[in-house]
Amino acid sequence: MTTSKKVISIVAVLVILLLAVICYYRYFFVFGEGVKAGELNYVVKKGYIFKTYEGKIIQSGIRSRTTGTVQSNEFEFSISDKDIAEKMMANSGKFYELHYKEYKNSLPWRGFSVYVVDSILTAK
Repeated sequence: MTTSKKVISIVAVLVILLLAVICYYRYFFVFGEGVKAGELNYVVKKGYIFKTYEGKIIQSGIRSRTTGTVQSNEFEFSISDKDIAEKMMANSGKFYELHYKEYKNSLPWRGFSVYVVDSILTAK
């Protein structure tokens, strides 16, 4: 092999490795993990090609001192496991504590949200 072919092949391998690292970071690297708690609003199965489970919980809010209103926060998420989704569908309206993983970007087969619930800690 000539020197120019070696340089081109080394550069090509480095570019492929760089693209692989970028793809891993954007789509598979777990950016954060945590627990959210609230009343389950809904869980639905939706999608055009990839049918995924999507849900929303309503977290209790804090009463404002100035206006006296209560603000609620919504947490929208995707569900990675069919069994977890079916269990939540059967118990809509209950209070849940959910463990989730946060990714940088979503994938069509993983769901619409960057937050993916992987387990139920408690259901009351």
